Amino acid sequence: MKIAVHQMCSGVSTNANARAMAEAIYQASAEGAAMYFAPEMSILIDRDRGRAASNVVAESESEAISQVAEAAKRHKIWVHLGSVPVRSEEGTKFANRSMVIDPDGIIRARYDKMHMFDVDLATGEYWRESAAYLGGGGPVAVETPMGLMGLSICYDLRFPDLYSAYVKAGVDVLAIPSAFTVPTGQAHWHILVRARAIEAQAFVIAAAQSGRHQDGRETFGHSLVVDPWGEILLDMEAGEGLGFAEIDLSRIQEVRAQIPVRTNGRNIDMAVRHF
Repeated sequence: MKIAVHQMCSGVSTNANARAMAEAIYQASAEGAAMYFAPEMSILIDRDRGRAASNVVAESESEAISQVAEAAKRHKIWVHLGSVPVRSEEGTKFANRSMVIDPDGIIRARYDKMHMFDVDLATGEYWRESAAYLGGGGPVAVETPMGLMGLSICYDLRFPDLYSAYVKAGVDVLAIPSAFTVPTGQAHWHILVRARAIEAQAFVIAAAQSGRHQDGRETFGHSLVVDPWGEILLDMEAGEGLGFAEIDLSRIQEVRAQIPVRTNGRNIDMAVRHF
């Protein structure tokens, strides 16, 4: 099975970003891909929250989401939107929402990023996602042509309990759309993505943002496709573009038979003895 991964340098115009995605979806379908994957904040990256607020609307009111769904329908391809900021149904804050869209243009699953990136980096960069975003309520999995897919977004990558839940649910693939900063990407991106694939014995599709964005931030790139053994099938390095990877789904059972951690594992539900 062929999949397409879109490495983007999204800007502050939702219409321009959606047009770029629609064109990439067309190219992915024309190349025979069964599914297209976009990065985190594919439809809008803008750290100026005052300016961004005018472009962040309720999901049902988003013309950009509608354009992407229409492209999925027109070109008969599954689409993982990556993520998009939407106005939360629960209040005045936003949600960082991932969506999976089927070839009929129907949204099959929604997942809101659970973990908020609130940090002060040694470089002087600081991020306070929780000031504008609400965290999601829990993990979400959806049936796709690749099998059962567990959804997550960027900073979620650092929280193994989320992926343990997906292992227990029996997922075959993990989607981790991201917009990693350059310092954290250089230090941890490849290690963490490969670790999640090895732990889950599942494919990981991690579409990423790359380059210097209109709002001034710089993202790491290196969109990855990793197999259940931890082998990197695709590394897009820096820059924008559409990459492709061939997915052999039989590899999942081969790896799980070789190292049967799901059989050998024990349920650990006890207090840690602290000496």
